[in-house]
Amino acid sequence: MKMNILNKNIILLIIIFSTYGLSESSAQSYTKDSLQIKAYTEIQFKDNNAENIILKKVFCDYCTDFQIEKIGEEALRRADIEKYAPLNRMENGYKKLAIYIRISKDDFASITPDGEIDN
Repeated sequence: MKMNILNKNIILLIIIFSTYGLSESSAQSYTKDSLQIKAYTEIQFKDNNAENIILKKVFCDYCTDFQIEKIGEEALRRADIEKYAPLNRMENGYKKLAIYIRISKDDFASITPDGEIDN
């Protein structure tokens, strides 16, 4: 009987330590080494076909004009891909999309007129 209680206590301790260990290890946040920038785009649909994609705004308070331009180009490229998603399609009208671009801080710093990001 003592052995049975001892086994239960050992199992209980293993479960407690395992649970504690799992709760302490969390996923690394992207904010430590990267930035997330939001851009608004708008897709014009006519007869269920995307006619035109417009960049409405890039939300970045610390970006230079050149960085905003390059991020805007990437947002337009991603919106062009998203126009095929069933949730984004329309018969006629305008579909507004929020595009979130995540970029490493090092790559972001290298977006300059002299040296763009090397892919």
